[in-house]
Amino acid sequence: MSDECFICVDVETAGPNPADYSLLSVGAALVSDPQQTFYAELKPLKPNFTEEAQTIHGLSMAALAEAGLEPREAMQRFADWLDEVRGGRPPVFVAFNAPFDWMFVADYFHHYLDGNPFGHRALDIKALYLGLHGGRWEDTTFHHISSHYGLDEYLNHNALDDARQGAAVFAAILAEIKEATNA
Repeated sequence: MSDECFICVDVETAGPNPADYSLLSVGAALVSDPQQTFYAELKPLKPNFTEEAQTIHGLSMAALAEAGLEPREAMQRFADWLDEVRGGRPPVFVAFNAPFDWMFVADYFHHYLDGNPFGHRALDIKALYLGLHGGRWEDTTFHHISSHYGLDEYLNHNALDDARQGAAVFAAILAEIKEATNA
């Protein structure tokens, strides 16, 4: 596993899909050192938003329209940060509910930078936990998994904070796997 660079990513968006809704913020944390982070808030591309998304993250579309980064600039900064922290290793996108976060990040990277630095390397924390412990999908909530490892049990839906917490959970799962394989 040392040949790869695990990066935990979280996003906050205006709705459920990138075709109709904007990426509003992206946070990332290096799993091996969660204090090495990236965070950006983006100008919304579309006026669409859902009340559910707005309630979850609390970001203001109007404030982001004024103070957010242009999406191209935000994604370039993210790509530059990835280049800096990965140390020549291939970056692996890790997320808690990776399918959601992945589709926004991949879409924006391809649209604005003509390529995704992660390639097709994405790993879902929930699926990894389910594969390791079995059980039911309903038992893969953040609260359940993080409490299993004695970590903070709630996400505040700030993309940077959530990426750091996801990195801690993923590191705990990796440690458990390493311990089990060395036993």
